[in-house]
Amino acid sequence: MKVKSIEDIQNALQPVADETGVEIVEIEFKQGKSPVLTVYIDVEGGVDLNTCEKFHRAIDPVLDEVDPTFGAPYTLNVSSPGLDRPLKTARDFEKCMGEKVEVKLFAPLRGRKFFEAKLVGYDGNCVELEEKGEVTKLEIAKIAKICRAIDFDGLL
Repeated sequence: MKVKSIEDIQNALQPVADETGVEIVEIEFKQGKSPVLTVYIDVEGGVDLNTCEKFHRAIDPVLDEVDPTFGAPYTLNVSSPGLDRPLKTARDFEKCMGEKVEVKLFAPLRGRKFFEAKLVGYDGNCVELEEKGEVTKLEIAKIAKICRAIDFDGLL
């Protein structure tokens, strides 16, 4: 199936996001028997079902006009990226600065491939992580996954 680029879709949806105070975190298109276009969004204070529904309704006519699949049917989903989504963009790292993150490495560092630490720095190529008062600088390329740590005890 021929599909317009994610960049074209992003450019078409961005004005609606700006107007509604929504941040588009990521857009993905999964092809297959039932193609799906998913727009992951975030808002100050967190995403709820009403926010997803309102944004879905706001972008639906824009997508009809853009026609991302050149007339082929697809399903549109608007969703929260989730609490445990990986940090990917500079904005993601900025939002988590000073918070505890979970880090999974491709190869062990000091005998560990997984640890939790406080994110204290990011420059585009490396992160600085503080653990037990010690700061470690790690190249992003060595990190398999980094995401915000979820404190389930604090949720109760």
